[in-house]
Amino acid sequence: MQQYMIDNSQNTGVEDFQMRDSLIETLKCRFTTYGYKQIRTSTFESYDLYAGLTGTVNKDEMIKVVDASGKVMVLRPDVTIPISRMTALNNTNYPRVFYVLDVFRQTPAGDEQKERTQAGIEYFGENTAQSNAEVLMLAIHTLKDLGFSNFKIEIGHAGFFKELVEKAAIKPDDLEVLLALIQSKNIVEIKPFLENLAIDTDLRTAIQAIPLLYGDPLNVIERAKEIIQNENMQAILQSLSDVFNVLKDYQAEDYVVFNLGLINNMNYYSGIIFQGFVNNVGKPVLMGGRYDNLGVQENKQMPAIGFAFEIDYLLDALRQQNLATGHSAPPDMVIYYVKDKQKVALAAAYQLREEGYQVLTFPNDTNGEVNALYTVRYEKNKQLLRGNNETKDFTGTEELVARLQAKREDL
Repeated sequence: MQQYMIDNSQNTGVEDFQMRDSLIETLKCRFTTYGYKQIRTSTFESYDLYAGLTGTVNKDEMIKVVDASGKVMVLRPDVTIPISRMTALNNTNYPRVFYVLDVFRQTPAGDEQKERTQAGIEYFGENTAQSNAEVLMLAIHTLKDLGFSNFKIEIGHAGFFKELVEKAAIKPDDLEVLLALIQSKNIVEIKPFLENLAIDTDLRTAIQAIPLLYGDPLNVIERAKEIIQNENMQAILQSLSDVFNVLKDYQAEDYVVFNLGLINNMNYYSGIIFQGFVNNVGKPVLMGGRYDNLGVQENKQMPAIGFAFEIDYLLDALRQQNLATGHSAPPDMVIYYVKDKQKVALAAAYQLREEGYQVLTFPNDTNGEVNALYTVRYEKNKQLLRGNNETKDFTGTEELVARLQAKREDL
């Protein structure tokens, strides 16, 4: 029989989990202050939900199962799609929702973990500079909550590059190669690749410039104006400029850069797209964008924008910058008791827990001592409370609780 092996690819210790839980709680608290309500979706989704949408999750990356009726299901590979469908079908009028859910995908090489936790938001509302900037500000605000000081939100637009591609009429196979070159900012190979395509010189020059349109937003906008090919591209630049002006009113301009070479693998994005990077983490800790046409499959126009944090990447960044905090503090109290005082000691522990204290109990003959903020001893002829470098006796549970509450109020 093959020996069962524990998967050590993820940190699963108690302290690691507490660190993770603390991180998620910080995200949830910030999402809530912007008016978002938590929801969830099913872990198992119909394969047809994703297979019927082009340009979303790669079908080969989905983890498929077959239920008892023979229907093909998938472990949830994406959260935005089922939330959008749920919102459209239920005709919900609540525009702001957030989630903390696991997504499941497998890469062809199988070298990455199949399960990842994402924490994200979805805002169902009109495409305005104010709504887009508010979502970006929420992402910035959350990263600041976590203690990061050196991070950037890269902002682009799904339509800017698409306008050039459509005008150039690039074949799908050639487009796939071009996208890879732009994503890697491979300036050296882009030029000869484009020279082999039947594209006008002006259009070729414009496409070559895309990877270079990165940096200070105002500077990027000015340079991008030089390669505008039509009114749609002009409107896109104006919309990005409007968003940046709102972010300046939020006093958040130092945290953003423009990247018109930003390309997201999820082709359902229709407008502004963005991703967040933290120092020393090579992958984006958050990705998002506007997807105004995703509800069309349910015959409902439903403008929306959202983003998702990758929890594991955030944890890596927190550890690297010594910002990770777990709940490794000692318990509030440990109670030791002799056999004759077991009943009164356990009753006291119950009452203290009712008051919200974390309490551990042990018989007096237990080996070793547990470190705690307070130690209570029920001995044969006395009852002692030790803490804050002092030891005092007490007569009963009411007096013990009163003394602890007085200490709590002093703090």
